[in-house]
Amino acid sequence: MAPYLLLFAIFVLAPLVSALWISLHNWDYLLPGKPFTGLDNYTDLFSGTGTAGLFWQSMSATAQFTLYSVPPLVLLPLGVAIVLNQKIPGQKVFRAIYFAPYVLGVAVVGILWRYLLDPSVGLINYYLGRIGFSGDLPWTNGLPWAWIGLVGATVWWTLGFNTIIYLAGLQGIPRDLYEAARVDGANNWQAFRNVTLPQLRPVILFVTTVTILASANVFGQSYLITQGAPGGDTRTAIMYITDEGLGRFRMGSAAAMSIILAAALAIIGALNFRFLGRGDDY
Repeated sequence: MAPYLLLFAIFVLAPLVSALWISLHNWDYLLPGKPFTGLDNYTDLFSGTGTAGLFWQSMSATAQFTLYSVPPLVLLPLGVAIVLNQKIPGQKVFRAIYFAPYVLGVAVVGILWRYLLDPSVGLINYYLGRIGFSGDLPWTNGLPWAWIGLVGATVWWTLGFNTIIYLAGLQGIPRDLYEAARVDGANNWQAFRNVTLPQLRPVILFVTTVTILASANVFGQSYLITQGAPGGDTRTAIMYITDEGLGRFRMGSAAAMSIILAAALAIIGALNFRFLGRGDDY
């Protein structure tokens, strides 16, 4: 237990305490000192000033991206995993194909999809035009197309990870449960609803929680593909916090924003466990 507690203290507790400490100061790299300001960095975020407004706009963008991306990233991998769990020719090849995009770095994914979604020279608009659809959709600088592009790129990139998690869960379900369901006259849908879903409940809880946290911490896709366009509507909280701390050197304000985002995610995670984990022991 001691090594785990040590790792927790180094990689979780220490950064959290450091962020809290910095958030209580006017921590500007351009200033010779770091004066203590108490809760001023927090109250400023609720003051209605320009900086506060931009931060809450980025929080809204983060919430939208999370809302749009989590359902497909939870449901689509489940369907793919069910198919890949069947005895089909080339099963291992298909598993590798679905997982392959996940090994790419976010920079590679961002540059690739920036090119594919480019409104002027992108391949997606080109082929849409070739088959009779509009070939000038603003995938990177207009709504709702920017959100569709960001979610689509994210689903393509990370679908394989959730699929592998689901697949491991499916392979852990005892076969005799399905055999008992067949003996009782259950069809495929009834076996899925009464055997597969209950057995996968802890896995679904894990996938949903991890996906929510990952979506709420999105940075690379919006930074590289849309660059926050149009008008900051796709500028996420992490993107704005990074600009506040590393672009304007206001680390105290950026730390306060990070604490607020972390608190929001902690509440969402607790609610997720409360409702999806009801009836289970964790």
